[in-house]
Amino acid sequence: MGTMARHGRNQAHTTASPEAVWRIIADVTRIGEWSHECRRAHWVHGAAVATPGARFRGTNKSGGWLWSRSCVITVVEEPRELAWRTCGLWSAMDSTQWRIELERDGSGTRIVQTYDLVRVAPGLDRVYWLIVKAHRDRRDALTDDLHRLAALAVTEAQPGRVSGVEPEHEKNSRASSSNSRA
Repeated sequence: MGTMARHGRNQAHTTASPEAVWRIIADVTRIGEWSHECRRAHWVHGAAVATPGARFRGTNKSGGWLWSRSCVITVVEEPRELAWRTCGLWSAMDSTQWRIELERDGSGTRIVQTYDLVRVAPGLDRVYWLIVKAHRDRRDALTDDLHRLAALAVTEAQPGRVSGVEPEHEKNSRASSSNSRA
């Protein structure tokens, strides 16, 4: 029987600016738009923006398993770095530090995501390894997440786009083509 990886690093490149990527990652309620596992998140305890100490709760799904995690924002350096820590089961069983760094690189932005499993109760990593098979090797899935994030940032950086809102002319065009098929 194996154990979960304790550390991971993935990266992708986008032609979007760091500011465009930042607008997406700093709004944790949008994580379901690009994450393969975290389906949704919401701010808790009165938080509404990413600031150190702000808390949110994410809901995850992998295979048949569904669970949620309480998280606390640990680093906010707009538009360069966002980090948060999961609080895990009973706040003592496990915790992971996640970090997304954005680096302007001339033709856009390098997006680097890292994670460090900072605490796991003895034997619990083996239980996770057995029941959440997708966590055995997360490299491809996490890299795919970053590619989705990169594409989303490019789409939203287009002129006329407002974060998460489709321009009126595209809505009308789509409505016209669907009406012509009716």
